[in-house]
Amino acid sequence: MQSENAIEVRDLKKKFKVFYDKGTSLKERILFRKRNRYEERWVLSGISFDVKKGEAIGLVGHNGCGKSTTLKLLTRIIYPDEGSIEIKGRVSSMIELGAGFHPDMSGRENIYIYASIFGLTKKEIDERMDDIIEFSELEEFLDNPVRTYSSGMYTRLAFSVAINVKADVLLIDEILAVGDANFQAKCFNKLREIKANGTTIVIVSHALSQIEQICERSIWIQDGLIKAEGTPREVHPQYMAFMGQKRDEINEKAAARKAEKEKQNAKAEKKDEKKPAPKEKNNKRWGNGKAEITSIRLTDENGKKKSTFAVGESFNVEIEYDVKEEVKNAVFGIGIFRSDGLNCYGTNTTIDKLDEFDLTESGKFTIKLKNVLLLPGEYTIDIAIECDRGTPVDYYREIERFNMYSVYGDVGAARIEHEWVK
Repeated sequence: MQSENAIEVRDLKKKFKVFYDKGTSLKERILFRKRNRYEERWVLSGISFDVKKGEAIGLVGHNGCGKSTTLKLLTRIIYPDEGSIEIKGRVSSMIELGAGFHPDMSGRENIYIYASIFGLTKKEIDERMDDIIEFSELEEFLDNPVRTYSSGMYTRLAFSVAINVKADVLLIDEILAVGDANFQAKCFNKLREIKANGTTIVIVSHALSQIEQICERSIWIQDGLIKAEGTPREVHPQYMAFMGQKRDEINEKAAARKAEKEKQNAKAEKKDEKKPAPKEKNNKRWGNGKAEITSIRLTDENGKKKSTFAVGESFNVEIEYDVKEEVKNAVFGIGIFRSDGLNCYGTNTTIDKLDEFDLTESGKFTIKLKNVLLLPGEYTIDIAIECDRGTPVDYYREIERFNMYSVYGDVGAARIEHEWVK
C-alpha cells in the first residue's frame, strides 16, 4: 500500500444470490427443492480506486448500481468475492445509525455500547462523553430509555457517537439529513472540521449538493463499474444528463402504454357499437376552443428532446397548435411554476411587443429560453392561447414538467432570457 493512500481498492467484485422462493425450514427445503432455485446477480464487476489521506470522495449512481455495497465492503460488514481492499487506520461508519442500541437502556448506557462497536475502550469513551453529549443536544434526555426517543433523537445520538470516534477513515451512507436545519448545519460544519484535521471521508448520497460541499472528487458507479471519475463539476453534469435521459425513456414508455390502452378502449367501444361517453371536463384546461394546443416538446439547443437541464442551460419549448376557427389578435403565453405552485416566470407575445397576428391555420411556436437560472428542483409549464387581450382560447395548466439541477449546490435565480420564433 502506498504511503500517501488511506484506502486502496483493487478489482473489487461482489455477487448476491437472489432466490425465487426460498424455503424457511429444513422440511420445506427438502420437500420443495424447486423453491431453492436462485440466480447470481453481480452488483460489482471489478472496480478499482484509491483515496488519499485526508481526501473526501463521493460515490454517486442510481439505485442498485453498487454504491452502498461498496461502502459495506469497506466497513467489512460483507466481504468481496474477488479483489482486495486495504484501509489504513481506525474506521468509523455511518451506515445503519443506532444499529447497536438497546431500547430499554438509557441514552448514556447506549453511548458506551455503540462506541465500543467502533473499537473504543471505556477510558476513550469517558474522555469523549462530554463532547458526544454536547454535540447531540440531548443532555436532559440522556438517562431516559432510548425507546422513549423520537426517531430524530435516536439518529442524533447515534450520529454524535460516530462523529466523535476520531477515526482515520469515516464512511457515510445517506444519513446527512439528521435532525432539524440547525443540527444539519452543525453536522456539515463538524464534517468540514474533521476533514480539515486529516480524516479521510467516503460519502454515498443522492443529494449531489452535499457531495459538492465536502468532496474534492466524485466516482460515478454504473452497472457495477466506474463510469466516470473526477471533480464533482466534471462528473455530476454527466451523471445528471444520463439520469435525465433515463427519465425521458421512462416517460416515453409510459406515454406509449397510455396510447396503446386508449387505442384498445376505442376498439372495444367501436366493437360494442356504443356511443363514446362524453369526455369529462379537464379542470386543467379551458377556453373557447377556436384553437387547441396539440403538443409541447422540450429540447436542448441542438433540438434533442430532454426534460432535465442544468442551471444556466438554454433550452427550447416547442408548441404545436391546431386552428379550428380563425383567432383574431392572438396572444401566446407561457408560465413556469415550481412544484409547490409558486409562479417563477411568465411572459407572452404582447408583453414582448410582438406584432399582432391572427391564427388562420395550424402551426408551431418555439420559445427559446436562454440561460435559465432557476433553483434545482421540479417545475411545471402552463401554455396559453388568448385573443382580444385576455379571452382564453386554450389555456393548458401543467402541460409539461421538467427538472433543474446544479453542479454548484442549491444556487439559482428566477432570471431567464427568451425569444419567440414563429
